[in-house]
Amino acid sequence: MLFGKLLPTEGNFFVMFNQHADRIVEAAHAFSSLVANYNDPILRDKYNQEVDNAERGADRVTHECNVAIHKTFITPIDREQIHSLINTMDDVADLIQDTAETMALYDVRVMNEEIVRLTDLSVKCCERLRDAVYMLEKISDHATAEAALKTCEEIDKLESDADRVMRSAMSKLFREEPDVREVLKLKAIYQLLETITDKCEDVANLIEGIVLENS
Repeated sequence: MLFGKLLPTEGNFFVMFNQHADRIVEAAHAFSSLVANYNDPILRDKYNQEVDNAERGADRVTHECNVAIHKTFITPIDREQIHSLINTMDDVADLIQDTAETMALYDVRVMNEEIVRLTDLSVKCCERLRDAVYMLEKISDHATAEAALKTCEEIDKLESDADRVMRSAMSKLFREEPDVREVLKLKAIYQLLETITDKCEDVANLIEGIVLENS
């Protein structure tokens, strides 16, 4: 019993989840601004830096949370759920940064309608992810638990929308783009953007499991 009393209980896991979700949305908004201002080199660099800053902030929260898992004797939800959730959330932030970096590395010159649409869906997924994460601390309340599950369903729908946009974009790309290099570049960007929504759906699935097990 003395050993248990010497170790912290609960921890600030929900606070850390919220902080990480905020960094994800910051990265998503910065990336959206990057796409919207892509033709301006100065603004492009500015928003690329903002994406990087948000991703590094997310990494710091992930590290803090993973350390806290090992130092906390009693956690508010299952340790494996905490570990899976924070690390899958971190994958979302990483993918946003990867997409911005890939645009620069592949020297993508123009943002087309498909990139804009996939970016918009990615941002919406990230915003709804944040909404669902914010509810976790209060899922013992039935109404909050139901709202969290509904938000997860909305993320699933947005992911399906992104999947349809990507399939259409790929079809158009292979039919209409004569430059093989452009095909390869844009294909990679489309896939990364769609993967952001996939990973948001993974987070939503984890949240659904937490809600159903703990509400």
